[in-house]
Formats: sequence, structure tokens, C-alpha cells
Amino acid sequence: MQKIAPNVYLENKYIGVNLGLVVLGQELLLVDSPLHNEDVKEWFKVASERGRPKFLVLLDSHPDRVLGSRILTLPAIAQDQTQENIHEWADTFKGNAHPIGAEADQLKRITGVNNALPEITFSERMIIHMGGKEIVFLHRPGPRPSSIWMVIPDLSVVFIGDTVTMDEPPYVGVSVLDAWLNSLDELRGSDMKSYTLISSCGGRIDRKDINHMARFLRKIQSRVAKLENGKNRDEEIERLAIDLMGDFKIRPSREDLILKRLITGLLDQSLLQFPEGA
Repeated sequence: MQKIAPNVYLENKYIGVNLGLVVLGQELLLVDSPLHNEDVKEWFKVASERGRPKFLVLLDSHPDRVLGSRILTLPAIAQDQTQENIHEWADTFKGNAHPIGAEADQLKRITGVNNALPEITFSERMIIHMGGKEIVFLHRPGPRPSSIWMVIPDLSVVFIGDTVTMDEPPYVGVSVLDAWLNSLDELRGSDMKSYTLISSCGGRIDRKDINHMARFLRKIQSRVAKLENGKNRDEEIERLAIDLMGDFKIRPSREDLILKRLITGLLDQSLLQFPEGA
């Protein structure tokens, strides 16, 4: 576990997303969940050594960060649309139903998905107080319509979820690209200059990482826009996915999964933008 700031920790040993832990007095905020049951139990036990877990925060509705939370008896905080998305899922999850290049694709069959529904939701902004500190939750759509940031002003820390990913490209099939680029502009603004920014895919980030993400998204925007009436859309999408892979340093063992993630995400994004061409 890596110490990011006083009483703020990041754990990257589990597959899926990096996990956050914030110690606030005698209580804890857990940020996102491991995917597999045994990892959830281990993480909860390790975290509990530092205090009493009070809330789980789900930074969006991606299955890699949500599904494991179904076995936790901990109130979860999320944006309204995360609750709506999970409510729409079948109570039995099969990873091969619509593979998106996620770790959850490998799950054969899990039940009790409805147990992952968050109990506390908000639309645009919410503030709670723990351990004498203010915790601010902000709706920042982009990677998913339900994406949020968790801001701790007193500690100058922001958990930004998948707004910036360093290690691997994200699934962009449900992304709101214009809003995402606006969020990146906000991260580069003066209000965030003094904050430590924590990504769920890479940990601590800086301006260079934000700029890299913006270039990646603008490339997707411009190239997908040209696919509207293309006769060879699938072939063009595969070429674009291979090109985009070159923007990240991907381990050879992960290349097949990441290529699937990009191809599926680009296809889904093109259908989102141009449903008439489906």
C-alpha cells in the first residue's frame, strides 16, 4: 500500500482498478472495490486494521470497480446514474454477455449483483463530514455518464477515477467525450494546481498525463467522426484501435485484452454517435 498524502493511501495489487483508503479520525472511506470475492475480503481486513470502514465510494459504474462491492455490508456512495445502471443489470452477471475488455469479462457467472446498489446517491454535488474534514463529491461525466471525483480540500487530494488513465487506455463505449475533455481542462486549471490528483489506473498523475489523455480523446473524436457513413467501419475501427495502442506502454501479456477493449469501445462509441449507421 502506497502513502499518497497524510492518511491517504493507494493499493494497486488487485486487478481491475487501484483502490483508495482515506483515514478520517477513527473512521475510513474506501474508494472502489476489488473485483474478486477473496480480494474484497482481504482488502476489507487490511483496511480495517487502520480504523472502522464507514463508507464505500464508487467512482462510476464500471463492473471492475462495482461487482465486488456486492459482498460488502458497507453503505456505498455514488452518482445517481451509477445506481440506475446497476439497477438495470441482471442479478446474475456473465462476463461474456457483452465483453468490453474488462477484467470482469473473465467472470463466468456471479449472482447477487443487485446487492451492489449504492445506498447514498447524488446528482451534481454532495458534501459529507468525517473526522472533522469536509469530503466533496462532484459529478464529472466523461469516462462514463456517472463518473465522479472525490475531493478532500483539507488534504489537497482528489480521486479522479478514470478521468486520466496512465497504464492502459480505458473502455470508451459509453463515454461522454466533450464532457471528458472539459474535465481535463478543469484538472489543468488553477483551482487544482495545489492538489494531488489520484487516478484509478496509474495512481498519482501530473499535467503531462492530463495532456496525454486529452490528445488520446481528441484523436478518438476526430477519427470516429469520419466513420459515420463508412462502408468498412469495422476494419477502420480495428486500424484505429491498433494505432491508439501505440499511445500507451502496454505489457505484451495484456495486448489482446486491450485491443479488444479498444475495438469494442470504439465500435460502441460510433454506434452511440451515429445510431443510424448501426
